[in-house]
Order: sequence, then C-alpha cells, then structure tokens
Amino acid sequence: MAGQSQLDDDHDYDHGHVFLGDNHARNEKRVWLVIALTASMMVIEIVGGAIYGSMALMADGWHMATHAAALMISAVAYLYARRHARDRRFTFGTGKLGDLAGFASAVVLGIVALLIGWESLLRLANPVPISFNQAILVAVVGLAVNLISAWLLREDHGHHHHHGHSHGHDHDHGHGHVHGQDNNLRAAYLHVLADALTSVLAIVALVVGSFNGWVWADPLMGVVGALVIARWSIGLMRQSGGVLLDTVPEDGQLAGAIRSALSGEGGTITDLHVWQVGPGHHAAIIALVCPRPKAPSHYKALLADIRQLSHVTVEVQPAR
Repeated sequence: MAGQSQLDDDHDYDHGHVFLGDNHARNEKRVWLVIALTASMMVIEIVGGAIYGSMALMADGWHMATHAAALMISAVAYLYARRHARDRRFTFGTGKLGDLAGFASAVVLGIVALLIGWESLLRLANPVPISFNQAILVAVVGLAVNLISAWLLREDHGHHHHHGHSHGHDHDHGHGHVHGQDNNLRAAYLHVLADALTSVLAIVALVVGSFNGWVWADPLMGVVGALVIARWSIGLMRQSGGVLLDTVPEDGQLAGAIRSALSGEGGTITDLHVWQVGPGHHAAIIALVCPRPKAPSHYKALLADIRQLSHVTVEVQPAR
C-alpha cells in the first residue's frame, strides 16, 4: 500500500537487552576489593590513632570511611545492574545504571572538594600546630593504599572482546563491539585518585613545612587539591550526565558512520536517533525514505560492521 511503512516490530520476537560493559564482572570484583582494602586501612588507622593518641591517624581513618562509602555507590550499581540485566521493566536494560552512579559519585566528589577547600581556607586563616613526622607517616601509608587501589581500578582499553548477542532477532548485531567509557569505574577511580592527590600534596607540604616551619603550606596545598578535584568532578558530571540525557555520542561520529553506510541505497534518512545504552553499546532508530524500499533487515545488514551498534530499529517508507 502506498505510503505504508515497513517497520520491524519488537513484539514479534523475544530478544534480550543486556547492554553491560565487556568488563562488568571484572570491574565489579575490583571495586569490592578496593572497598575491602580501604575498610581494612580505615580500621587500622582508627584503632592505631586511639591506642597512640594520634589525631592525625584518627582523622585519616574517618576520612577513609567516607571514601569507602563513596565507593559503595559504584559497587552497588554494578551489583544491581548485573542482577537486573534481564529485567523487562528496563526497556533498554541496565547498562546506563553505571552512568547514574557515576553522576552521583561526581556530586559526592564535588562536595568533598568544597569541604577540603573550606577546611583549608579556615586553616589558612587560623593556623594550627602540626605534628609533622606523624602526619607525614599517615600521608605515606594513605598514598600507598590509594596507589594500589588506583592500579586495581584502571581502565583496560588494550583489546577488544568479540562475542555474539543471542537475541534471536536482527535488532541486535551478533558481533564484537568496542570498549566504551565505564563512567561507574571512572568515578571509583577518581575517588581513589583524589585521595592519592591529597596524600601527595600533604606529603610535599608537610616535608617543606617541617624544614621551614611553614604551617601555612599544608592548607595552601589543600586549596590546590580542592580545585583539581572540583575540576575532575565537573568533567565526570558532564560525561555521565550526557549519557543519561541521551546526547549524541562521540561528537556525532557514530551518526556519520550510519549515514555513510546507508548512503549507497539511493534513499534519504529522514530521522536518526543514536544514543548510548551501556558502555560500548549504542542503540539507533533510523527512518528511511527509498524509491524501492527493501526489508529492514537489508539495511541492518549494511550496518553490521559498526561494532558500537547493539540495537537497531529501521523504518522504511516508499518515496512519494
């Protein structure tokens, strides 16, 4: 019938929407491991501080506690996304839950930056005596734990995984896809990195201060640290927020690749929506007007080499 569209219907076939990142299980385990490491360090510092009467140790121990709580956001998001990956209530799966957790972590990171900055400014205005040697020891131990944690939470972009999606329908391409930015892992990594940065700045300030008696060097480094952490927070908020709001990914490169792949069909793309549904996974809705329309499966086959596409819906109408 003239003007009638051909549209592949989601309800005709039963297919899954599991759009978790390739390294989801590995990343989840590593975040829990870092939480265990941080919590152990926290207990040691609080107990040690109580036994030896060290306020520096006690303070760092409670700081570790807030750090562990922030990492729990990432860990619980991984757990929930995995357990509900096949829950039909989530139209496009739970792949974006990591971005929601990443955004929440970015807000927490921003609050941490404000608190560090405010406390540092108060210390600049009203200097307090510092037990330099003891404080340096705490900062060095904290840095060692944070560097181990950062190594565990690093992103691995060194290779591609190729695996098929058993969705039983040509909405989803059974081919490998590239690793995407896991904003949940990045959030956990930035929390650890922020801690490492404050430890490094504290060590520098304390060493300089111990030789010269400059008590103001420590809070000054605190202000510097707060500004750097705030910048990381804003960057993470922008990136994860972009995914949550379905912004066109990769500066429109994916949309360009789709247009290029379909350019030889003599038709016109009248509507194109591309968005991220999980790390390394993207969905697309494409409306085409063609002089001699073919089945939607034909156009999807032309897009099969675009590895980032995991879910494609094609609508085709004959040109009037």
